[in-house]
Order: sequence, then structure tokens, then C-alpha cells
Amino acid sequence: MKELLDRARSFKRRVDFEGDEYRKLTVGQFPEALFITCSDSRVIPALITGARPGEIFELRNAGNIVPPHDAYGAASGEAATIEYALEVLGVQDIVVCGHSHCGAMGALKYGADLSGLPRVDAWLDLARPALTSVLGERGEDPALREVVQLNVRNQLDVLREYPVARQTIGAGRLRLHGWYYEIDTGRIHELDEDGRFRVHGS
Repeated sequence: MKELLDRARSFKRRVDFEGDEYRKLTVGQFPEALFITCSDSRVIPALITGARPGEIFELRNAGNIVPPHDAYGAASGEAATIEYALEVLGVQDIVVCGHSHCGAMGALKYGADLSGLPRVDAWLDLARPALTSVLGERGEDPALREVVQLNVRNQLDVLREYPVARQTIGAGRLRLHGWYYEIDTGRIHELDEDGRFRVHGS
């Protein structure tokens, strides 16, 4: 913690806050995309994308899960973030990014005993039903990658059920993207129109 604290204390000296980049941030934020990913400390959206301050709006939680839309408007940090990103910030792209070595998806894949973590268990219940086909119900043992990638597809489907997302997609103002990030190689696998994840470029 000491190193983190030291770096925080020296942040102002390491960054040019007098330059145009940071001055413009005081006017407001105009991010290009909403980036939905896992809370895992090894997954850093700005590092992966090379984004500068103000370029991406982040939503992070265990397993990059998007809760189902609630027509009654129950409080939800995820729903509020999605609503704000689309209605106020006007982002035109949403990325749902899963990753290798994911503890949340691993817990589902391996049937971990989460009785001591009831809130975690309840949270993962949001994703569990749509993953049953790859969680070994028929004695199968799918690769964790398969579980993570199916979860990304599923969360994109959940996003499409949000009225604000459905409307902006229909109007051609919103694009959805699915990514799978490999922690150990840095490779990004992008979800293509045929439903498969592929590495593009070098």
C-alpha cells in the first residue's frame, strides 16, 4: 500500500495538469464508449485500449454481468451507469469484455462452494441460468474460455433488452462489441457477426 500511496501523492507532479488535455476535462466528459468488464485487478481498460482520460466510461463488477432490465426501476448501479452512458453521455459503442483466468466464471464452471459468500453467490445467479449448457450438466468439462465467451454473448443479449439500448441500436446510434482478453498474452479476441471470437490484426 505504501507504494500506491506514494504514487498517489506524487501524481500531481507527474502529470501536466496545466496542459490542454486536463483543462478540457473540466468542461465535461465525452467518452467514446462504455466499457463493461470484470472487477479483476489484472484487467485495466485504459491500459488495454490505450485510452486517455475522458475517452472511456467504465462499468466493472464480478464477471462483467449486466443485470436484467427492471421495468419498475429498482436501484442498480449497473442499470444507472448504462442509462447515463446512453441517455446523457451519448456513447455510441459498448464493449462487454470477459477475460481469461476469471474467478467469477471459474466459480460457476467448477461449482465452487459459495455458501460463505452469499452476496457473490446471489450475484452470479444472474449469469448462471444462461450458462447451464456449458457448466457440465451432462458430465461435460468445458474450457473456462468457453464459459467466459458464452457469458459475454449472454450479457450482450441482456443489454439489447434495455429499452434505451434497443432504441439507440434501432436508430443506428449504438454498436455492441464482445471481447475476450487473454491476461497472459494481451491478445484481444473480438466477437464476429458469425458468433465466434477471433483475433484481428497483429
